[in-house]
Amino acid sequence: MSGGSGADLAPLEIEGAVAVVTGGANGIGRGIVRGLLERGATVVIADIEEPVLEATVAELGAEFGVGVVSGMQTDVSDEYSVEALADHVFATFGRCNVLFNNAGVGSGGGGKAWTNEPNDWKWCFGVNVFGSAHGVISFVPRMIESGQPGHVVNTSSGDGGFAPVPMASVYASSKAAVSCFTEALHHQLLAEAEGMGASVFYPSGGLMNTGLFTAQRNRPEHLQRVRGGTGRASMTFDELKARLEKAGRDVKVADLDELGRFVVDCVAQRRYVIARDLDDTIDLLHRRADAIGRFEVPPHHDMGL
Repeated sequence: MSGGSGADLAPLEIEGAVAVVTGGANGIGRGIVRGLLERGATVVIADIEEPVLEATVAELGAEFGVGVVSGMQTDVSDEYSVEALADHVFATFGRCNVLFNNAGVGSGGGGKAWTNEPNDWKWCFGVNVFGSAHGVISFVPRMIESGQPGHVVNTSSGDGGFAPVPMASVYASSKAAVSCFTEALHHQLLAEAEGMGASVFYPSGGLMNTGLFTAQRNRPEHLQRVRGGTGRASMTFDELKARLEKAGRDVKVADLDELGRFVVDCVAQRRYVIARDLDDTIDLLHRRADAIGRFEVPPHHDMGL
């Protein structure tokens, strides 16, 4: 089995499946939604931005047909909002075959660990870590009870999932948590739930033009910074691309629709690690392991900025 699932899980049939994608109204999530629809799945998009959600559902519905794609405004950091999403999905369809816990935010530009505020941690972990946990808590028991083949995909990041970018300590920590959580979840599903598994998705293959760069637009008022911030502001996609190019980096921009198709293909194969272009990462992981074996600080991701 390509990529190695850790068990002989049968391939997952995407055609006719019911899938839920959090953070699915734009960016990588939208690419995943399109990939699912192209292969004949029925998709429920969960997103916190209602106008964008409505526009995406209308556009994809016109392209793929009425009824195969719908949306529900959801705040993944709120356990009751995610529970309401699960109630809706199972009341409407009686099942969920694939759950993509994809919604994610940064922490607002990174910065020194001692200048990050408690609200930076609460917001970032509330969406990235608790969002994944809420999805699992609300959906997985019902997925198991349905007796249907199923799969959970949690979106992590190479920043934290493999090694941190030091100036993004809050975000990297959240994504390290997602990777660890998904690995434990997968082992539990293999042991306890026939026909179910999990995957961890590391967006890769180029610079991603996603809503993560402007995630502050959705930061709740009660989690705004109150101590003056870190002195570092979030960059837009274009600003980061320009800085990388100025630093001499050859910047490849990822096609998010193509990436979404790749992700869906990997889920159908039950691949555990969903990622691409990992040669440099593999080398980094070996160097990290060697450093740890010598009781040294392991090397980190270098953005070249």
